[in-house]
Amino acid sequence: MVTEELVFVNFWSSPFGCRVKIALEEKGIPYEYKEEDLFNKSPLLSTINPVYNKVPVLVHNGKSICESLNIVEYIDEVWSDRSTSFLPSDPYERSQARFWADFIDKELYEASKKIYRCKGEEQESGKKDVLRILKLIEGELGNKPFIGGDNLGIEEECPILVSWAKRCSQKESVAKSLVDPIKIYDFILYLNNYLTK
Repeated sequence: MVTEELVFVNFWSSPFGCRVKIALEEKGIPYEYKEEDLFNKSPLLSTINPVYNKVPVLVHNGKSICESLNIVEYIDEVWSDRSTSFLPSDPYERSQARFWADFIDKELYEASKKIYRCKGEEQESGKKDVLRILKLIEGELGNKPFIGGDNLGIEEECPILVSWAKRCSQKESVAKSLVDPIKIYDFILYLNNYLTK
């Protein structure tokens, strides 16, 4: 069992950081949490992530691991003796899990930004893109219980995906890691006003 220094550096509303926190909680790994102010970045952040200068970052025995998907795989490999693996053992299934996680990071995140950063036609385009992406993910999820905004009509449009999200949120590791949606909503409003000044 690995019992070494582990520091998780994050910003409270980061969905990517939430992914890492869920992994740490799911494995039951003790860690120190350091909050980073993304509007006033500390010198620590540029030291532990000099390439991107962003969160999340996991520092394990003084060595930095960056990018959430990479961090989750690292956690899974280093603490392989705990819980079950996050990724399937079959190479093809593992490649598919990685593909969909990467797809969500690239496609869903970018489309979502249009909803809260834009107005008018571009915002409507973002809503359509998000719905299209969610339907693709739902199609991949099918009847599987896990993959390794009401105003968008998500539950009506994507009932399987919403059911999956509800099952995930019932896991203690996920419930402990999620940020209050009202707090996120307020932050997005603040961020939108900040970016449009």
